[in-house]
Amino acid sequence: MSTATTKTELDDVVLAAPDKERLSALLVGLDRPSRPSALSASLTFGWRAMLKIKHVPEQLFDVTAFPIMLVLMYTYLFGGALAGSTQEYIQFLLPGILVMSVIMITMYTGVSVNTDITKGVFDRFRTLPIWRPAPMVGYLLGDVLRYVLASVVMLTVGMIIGFRPGGGVLGVLAGVALLLVFSFAFSWIWTMFGLLLRTEKSVMGVSMMVIFPLTFLSNVFVDPQTMPGWLQAFVNNSPITHLATAVRELMAGNWPAADLAWSLGWAGVIMVVFGFVTMRLYNRK
Repeated sequence: MSTATTKTELDDVVLAAPDKERLSALLVGLDRPSRPSALSASLTFGWRAMLKIKHVPEQLFDVTAFPIMLVLMYTYLFGGALAGSTQEYIQFLLPGILVMSVIMITMYTGVSVNTDITKGVFDRFRTLPIWRPAPMVGYLLGDVLRYVLASVVMLTVGMIIGFRPGGGVLGVLAGVALLLVFSFAFSWIWTMFGLLLRTEKSVMGVSMMVIFPLTFLSNVFVDPQTMPGWLQAFVNNSPITHLATAVRELMAGNWPAADLAWSLGWAGVIMVVFGFVTMRLYNRK
Protein backbone atom coordinates (compact mmCIF):
# COMPACT_ATOMS: atom_id res chain seq x y z
CA MET A 1 0.00 0.00 0.00
CA SER A 2 1.49 3.38 -0.97
CA THR A 3 1.75 6.44 1.23
CA ALA A 4 -0.89 8.03 -0.95
CA THR A 5 -3.56 5.72 0.47
CA THR A 6 -6.65 7.71 1.47
CA LYS A 7 -7.99 7.56 5.00
CA THR A 8 -11.20 5.84 3.85
CA GLU A 9 -9.31 3.10 1.97
CA LEU A 10 -7.01 2.64 4.93
CA ASP A 11 -9.94 2.25 7.33
CA ASP A 12 -11.50 -0.40 5.05
CA VAL A 13 -8.25 -2.42 5.06
CA VAL A 14 -7.84 -2.11 8.83
CA LEU A 15 -11.39 -3.26 9.53
CA ALA A 16 -11.10 -6.27 7.19
CA ALA A 17 -7.67 -7.51 8.35
CA PRO A 18 -6.51 -9.46 11.37
CA ASP A 19 -4.87 -7.57 14.24
CA LYS A 20 -1.25 -7.81 13.00
CA GLU A 21 -2.23 -6.88 9.50
CA ARG A 22 -4.19 -3.90 10.80
CA LEU A 23 -1.11 -2.60 12.56
CA SER A 24 0.98 -3.07 9.38
CA ALA A 25 -1.60 -1.20 7.33
CA LEU A 26 -1.55 1.70 9.77
CA LEU A 27 2.25 1.88 9.82
CA VAL A 28 2.52 1.80 6.03
CA GLY A 29 -0.36 4.11 5.32
CA LEU A 30 0.60 6.89 7.70
CA ASP A 31 3.64 9.14 7.49
CA ARG A 32 6.39 8.73 10.08
CA PRO A 33 6.83 11.57 12.58
CA SER A 34 9.77 13.85 11.90
CA ARG A 35 13.01 13.21 13.75
CA PRO A 36 13.30 15.43 16.87
CA SER A 37 15.93 18.14 16.84
CA ALA A 38 18.97 17.98 19.10
CA LEU A 39 17.52 20.71 21.34
CA SER A 40 14.11 19.05 21.56
CA ALA A 41 15.59 15.65 22.45
CA SER A 42 17.94 17.15 25.05
CA LEU A 43 15.13 19.12 26.70
CA THR A 44 12.95 16.00 26.78
CA PHE A 45 15.64 14.05 28.62
CA GLY A 46 16.18 17.04 30.90
CA TRP A 47 12.47 17.00 31.75
CA ARG A 48 12.79 13.27 32.48
CA ALA A 49 15.57 14.01 34.97
CA MET A 50 13.38 16.59 36.73
CA LEU A 51 10.45 14.16 36.88
CA LYS A 52 12.70 11.69 38.72
CA ILE A 53 13.23 14.35 41.38
CA LYS A 54 9.47 14.87 41.58
CA HIS A 55 8.84 11.17 42.20
CA VAL A 56 11.74 10.84 44.67
CA PRO A 57 11.82 14.19 46.54
CA GLU A 58 14.32 12.80 49.04
CA GLN A 59 16.93 13.54 46.35
CA LEU A 60 16.58 17.22 47.25
CA PHE A 61 18.12 16.69 50.68
CA ASP A 62 21.60 17.36 49.30
CA VAL A 63 20.52 20.72 47.82
CA THR A 64 18.47 21.95 50.80
CA ALA A 65 19.45 20.64 54.24
CA PHE A 66 23.10 19.95 53.39
CA PRO A 67 23.92 23.49 52.15
CA ILE A 68 22.16 25.04 55.16
CA MET A 69 24.20 22.86 57.50
CA LEU A 70 27.45 23.83 55.78
CA VAL A 71 26.77 27.57 55.92
CA LEU A 72 25.79 27.58 59.58
CA MET A 73 28.49 25.19 60.72
CA TYR A 74 31.46 26.89 59.05
CA THR A 75 30.23 30.41 59.84
CA TYR A 76 29.71 29.93 63.56
CA LEU A 77 32.48 27.39 64.19
CA PHE A 78 35.30 29.16 62.37
CA GLY A 79 34.10 32.73 61.77
CA GLY A 80 35.35 34.19 65.03
CA ALA A 81 38.70 32.38 64.91
CA LEU A 82 39.51 33.12 61.27
CA ALA A 83 38.09 36.61 60.74
CA GLY A 84 37.42 38.02 64.20
CA SER A 85 33.64 37.92 63.81
CA THR A 86 31.02 35.88 62.02
CA GLN A 87 29.70 39.01 60.25
CA GLU A 88 33.04 39.60 58.55
CA TYR A 89 33.67 35.95 57.76
CA ILE A 90 30.30 35.36 56.10
CA GLN A 91 31.16 38.01 53.48
CA PHE A 92 34.22 35.97 52.49
CA LEU A 93 32.84 32.49 53.15
CA LEU A 94 29.43 32.44 51.46
CA PRO A 95 30.50 32.80 47.80
CA GLY A 96 33.22 30.20 48.35
CA ILE A 97 31.07 27.66 50.15
CA LEU A 98 28.37 28.20 47.50
CA VAL A 99 30.93 27.11 44.90
CA MET A 100 31.98 24.14 47.03
CA SER A 101 28.41 22.92 47.64
CA VAL A 102 27.28 23.13 44.01
CA ILE A 103 30.48 21.45 42.77
CA MET A 104 29.90 18.60 45.24
CA ILE A 105 26.33 18.17 43.97
CA THR A 106 27.56 17.64 40.40
CA MET A 107 28.71 14.11 41.23
CA TYR A 108 25.09 12.90 41.36
CA THR A 109 24.96 13.23 37.57
CA GLY A 110 27.36 10.29 37.30
CA VAL A 111 25.35 8.32 39.85
CA SER A 112 22.15 8.82 37.81
CA VAL A 113 23.89 7.71 34.62
CA ASN A 114 25.27 4.60 36.29
CA THR A 115 21.87 3.73 37.80
CA ASP A 116 20.15 3.88 34.40
CA ILE A 117 22.86 1.70 32.88
CA THR A 118 22.40 -0.88 35.64
CA LYS A 119 18.63 -0.95 35.04
CA GLY A 120 19.07 -1.37 31.29
CA VAL A 121 17.44 1.95 30.40
CA PHE A 122 20.42 3.02 28.30
CA ASP A 123 19.87 0.11 25.92
CA ARG A 124 16.52 1.65 25.02
CA PHE A 125 18.02 5.12 24.62
CA ARG A 126 20.59 3.82 22.14
CA THR A 127 17.89 2.42 19.85
CA LEU A 128 15.99 5.71 19.57
CA PRO A 129 16.35 7.81 16.38
CA ILE A 130 17.64 10.85 18.26
CA TRP A 131 20.77 12.96 18.56
CA ARG A 132 23.31 10.66 20.23
CA PRO A 133 24.45 12.97 23.05
CA ALA A 134 20.84 13.92 23.96
CA PRO A 135 20.52 11.55 26.97
CA MET A 136 23.80 12.84 28.44
CA VAL A 137 22.96 16.49 27.86
CA GLY A 138 19.52 15.83 29.34
CA TYR A 139 21.04 14.59 32.59
CA LEU A 140 23.12 17.75 32.84
CA LEU A 141 20.22 20.07 32.01
CA GLY A 142 18.03 18.38 34.61
CA ASP A 143 20.69 18.77 37.28
CA VAL A 144 20.96 22.50 36.59
CA LEU A 145 17.68 22.79 38.52
CA ARG A 146 19.41 21.24 41.54
CA TYR A 147 22.27 23.74 41.25
CA VAL A 148 19.85 26.67 41.08
CA LEU A 149 17.89 25.41 44.09
CA ALA A 150 21.06 24.92 46.14
CA SER A 151 22.21 28.44 45.24
CA VAL A 152 18.88 29.98 46.24
CA VAL A 153 18.83 28.11 49.56
CA MET A 154 22.40 29.08 50.49
CA LEU A 155 22.00 32.72 49.48
CA THR A 156 18.77 32.97 51.45
CA VAL A 157 20.38 31.56 54.59
CA GLY A 158 23.40 33.79 54.06
CA MET A 159 21.26 36.90 53.80
CA ILE A 160 19.45 35.96 57.00
CA ILE A 161 22.69 35.62 58.99
CA GLY A 162 24.32 38.77 57.61
CA PHE A 163 25.67 38.33 54.06
CA ARG A 164 25.43 41.58 52.13
CA PRO A 165 26.72 41.42 48.51
CA GLY A 166 28.20 44.71 47.37
CA GLY A 167 27.30 43.96 43.76
CA GLY A 168 23.58 43.83 44.52
CA VAL A 169 21.17 41.65 42.60
CA LEU A 170 23.10 41.88 39.33
CA GLY A 171 26.35 40.86 40.99
CA VAL A 172 24.71 37.86 42.64
CA LEU A 173 23.04 36.77 39.40
CA ALA A 174 26.33 37.10 37.52
CA GLY A 175 28.14 35.01 40.13
CA VAL A 176 25.47 32.30 40.11
CA ALA A 177 25.39 32.25 36.29
CA LEU A 178 29.15 31.70 36.16
CA LEU A 179 28.85 28.92 38.73
CA LEU A 180 26.10 27.21 36.71
CA VAL A 181 28.16 27.33 33.51
CA PHE A 182 31.19 25.85 35.25
CA SER A 183 29.12 23.18 37.03
CA PHE A 184 27.49 22.12 33.75
CA ALA A 185 30.94 21.59 32.26
CA PHE A 186 32.32 19.95 35.41
CA SER A 187 29.48 17.40 35.42
CA TRP A 188 30.89 15.80 32.27
CA ILE A 189 33.64 14.34 34.44
CA TRP A 190 31.07 12.35 36.41
CA THR A 191 29.15 11.20 33.33
CA MET A 192 32.43 9.63 32.22
CA PHE A 193 32.83 7.85 35.55
CA GLY A 194 29.16 6.84 35.45
CA LEU A 195 29.82 5.02 32.18
CA LEU A 196 33.22 3.70 33.18
CA LEU A 197 32.56 2.26 36.65
CA ARG A 198 30.35 -0.71 37.48
CA THR A 199 28.28 0.44 40.46
CA GLU A 200 26.88 3.71 41.76
CA LYS A 201 28.81 3.24 45.03
CA SER A 202 32.08 3.16 43.13
CA VAL A 203 31.03 6.31 41.23
CA MET A 204 30.35 8.12 44.51
CA GLY A 205 33.60 6.84 46.05
CA VAL A 206 35.78 8.03 43.17
CA SER A 207 33.88 11.32 42.97
CA MET A 208 34.48 12.10 46.62
CA MET A 209 38.18 11.24 46.26
CA VAL A 210 38.42 13.89 43.53
CA ILE A 211 36.05 16.55 44.88
CA PHE A 212 37.20 16.75 48.50
CA PRO A 213 40.89 17.55 47.82
CA LEU A 214 39.97 19.85 44.94
CA THR A 215 37.50 21.93 46.96
CA PHE A 216 39.33 22.01 50.30
CA LEU A 217 42.70 22.79 48.68
CA SER A 218 41.43 26.15 47.45
CA ASN A 219 40.57 29.60 48.76
CA VAL A 220 37.01 28.63 49.64
CA PHE A 221 37.59 28.94 53.41
CA VAL A 222 40.74 31.02 53.83
CA ASP A 223 43.13 33.22 51.88
CA PRO A 224 46.01 31.04 50.58
CA GLN A 225 48.64 33.64 51.58
CA THR A 226 49.14 31.93 54.94
CA MET A 227 49.74 28.52 53.35
CA PRO A 228 53.18 26.98 52.69
CA GLY A 229 54.74 27.98 49.37
CA TRP A 230 54.39 24.57 47.74
CA LEU A 231 50.71 24.44 48.70
CA GLN A 232 50.10 27.99 47.47
CA ALA A 233 51.43 26.98 44.06
CA PHE A 234 48.71 24.34 43.77
CA VAL A 235 45.92 26.36 45.36
CA ASN A 236 46.53 29.50 43.29
CA ASN A 237 46.29 27.49 40.05
CA SER A 238 43.32 25.36 41.01
CA PRO A 239 40.18 25.79 38.88
CA ILE A 240 38.11 25.91 42.08
CA THR A 241 40.22 28.81 43.37
CA HIS A 242 39.73 30.77 40.15
CA LEU A 243 35.99 30.04 40.22
CA ALA A 244 35.56 30.95 43.91
CA THR A 245 37.50 34.18 43.43
CA ALA A 246 35.49 35.14 40.34
CA VAL A 247 32.14 34.44 42.06
CA ARG A 248 33.27 36.28 45.21
CA GLU A 249 34.40 39.35 43.26
CA LEU A 250 31.29 39.44 41.06
CA MET A 251 29.05 39.37 44.12
CA ALA A 252 31.16 42.13 45.66
CA GLY A 253 30.54 44.35 42.62
CA ASN A 254 33.95 43.98 40.98
CA TRP A 255 34.97 42.67 37.55
CA PRO A 256 37.61 39.93 37.98
CA ALA A 257 38.64 39.66 34.33
CA ALA A 258 41.55 37.27 34.88
CA ASP A 259 39.71 34.84 37.17
CA LEU A 260 36.64 35.03 34.96
CA ALA A 261 38.71 34.09 31.93
CA TRP A 262 40.43 31.27 33.82
CA SER A 263 37.08 29.89 35.06
CA LEU A 264 35.50 29.91 31.61
CA GLY A 265 38.69 28.51 30.10
CA TRP A 266 38.75 25.63 32.57
CA ALA A 267 35.05 25.00 31.90
CA GLY A 268 35.67 24.86 28.15
CA VAL A 269 38.62 22.49 28.44
CA ILE A 270 36.79 20.17 30.85
CA MET A 271 33.69 20.02 28.67
CA VAL A 272 35.62 19.35 25.45
CA VAL A 273 37.92 16.69 26.93
CA PHE A 274 35.47 14.82 29.13
CA GLY A 275 32.54 15.32 26.77
CA PHE A 276 34.55 13.64 24.03
CA VAL A 277 35.61 10.76 26.30
CA THR A 278 32.06 10.36 27.60
CA MET A 279 30.57 10.06 24.12
CA ARG A 280 33.28 7.56 23.07
CA LEU A 281 32.39 5.40 26.07
CA TYR A 282 28.66 5.84 25.44
CA ASN A 283 28.96 4.72 21.80
CA ARG A 284 30.95 1.64 22.82
CA LYS A 285 28.83 0.73 25.85
